[in-house]
Amino acid sequence: MPTLKTTDADFNQQLQTRLAFDDSTDAGIQSAVTDIIAAVRARGDAAVVEYTNRFDRIQAGSMADLTLTQADLKAAFDGLDDVQKTALQAAAARVKTYHEAQNASCGNSWQYTEADGTVLGQTVTPLDRVGIYVPGGKAAYPSSVLMNAIPAHVAGVAQIIMVVPTPDGVRNPLVLAAAYIAGVTQVFTIGGAQAVAALAYGTDSVTKVDKIVGPGNAFVAEAKRRVFGQVGIDMIAGPSEILIIADGTTDPDWVAMDLFSQAEHDELAQSILLCPDAAYIGAVQASIDRLIFEMPRADVIRTSLQNRGALILTRDMHEACAIANTIAPEHLEISALNPEMWAKQIRHAGAIFMGAYTSESLGDYCAGPNHVLPTSGTARFSSPLGVYDFQKRSSIIHVSEAGAQTLGQIAATLAHGEGLTAHARSAEMRLK
Repeated sequence: MPTLKTTDADFNQQLQTRLAFDDSTDAGIQSAVTDIIAAVRARGDAAVVEYTNRFDRIQAGSMADLTLTQADLKAAFDGLDDVQKTALQAAAARVKTYHEAQNASCGNSWQYTEADGTVLGQTVTPLDRVGIYVPGGKAAYPSSVLMNAIPAHVAGVAQIIMVVPTPDGVRNPLVLAAAYIAGVTQVFTIGGAQAVAALAYGTDSVTKVDKIVGPGNAFVAEAKRRVFGQVGIDMIAGPSEILIIADGTTDPDWVAMDLFSQAEHDELAQSILLCPDAAYIGAVQASIDRLIFEMPRADVIRTSLQNRGALILTRDMHEACAIANTIAPEHLEISALNPEMWAKQIRHAGAIFMGAYTSESLGDYCAGPNHVLPTSGTARFSSPLGVYDFQKRSSIIHVSEAGAQTLGQIAATLAHGEGLTAHARSAEMRLK
């Protein structure tokens, strides 16, 4: 794994090379997604079934064959062993508790009354229905179901429609059980661009949603780009990232494994360590060299660490925090004796994991906060998925007769200045 030093003359250039990520979509993917979306808009269910049969290698006769009922979801849950049931329920409970607290702080309507009786405020209402995309190709992600569905449920969304591809017709019971626990109302075993199009535009079987959330492959990401505006989307997620700020007091094996935890996602994932202790960086490198042989996905990890990872020797912890803010990582671990002190210097991060015992993996599954986080530096202006993503806000304006006398003069003056006479007259007509 490459080691960089902030004292090197070309450090900034080296860092930017590590951080560079091309998120442009292949022209072939763009063309294919365009055709799929057009087909689904034109032929609805028939096109969805056709593409699902082709890409997932199944033989569905109609959308009925691709639709799961609540009984199906309950059966999947009932079929789990006790250990899996307990883990799934415990994770769901923690995620729900966290998002209920979030809802209490940001999900309330409010208003105030001015001296002249004018009432101003904001009303918060949930979206009517949302679509949740759950990957089902290379791996199954029950945690993704919990993280996407539970905040929608807490927000008060009436209909939560999940789509999940089932290649070769294999349905993952943990994923379906998670949907049962999380309050998903309907499930279709479809995926890819055709699932996104069905959610965005609606078909005879799939009700059009207001927003689509959840990760997917390049075809799913491109489809979400295309339908944005027709529906809302959460984000276009890039490769997974972890950045660790360490003061040299944490077991280097722990830090090495935390770096592995993101690198094993795929070759484009990014794992970076910032530390002012050269000897400690050497110890982490030794741990990496030794522990890599225990990893089933060792080849993926090696490629990720070599191409996009870095061990960075900083002048001090303050500089480490400054570099972290420049990177604005998805996951930021502060593995130090006094993490709270350093966390105060962090302005940009999707999630901050504080202390040696707070591995990022706990946040992925069961800590409670959402694991759907901004990537590729977008933590500079974006937030984790939350209850607020499934709510909308409407301004409340109730102007009293007395208030109209004051506000009407202000509005008329500004409207005349903009040359909008009807706007001005509308306000002036209410003046005494």
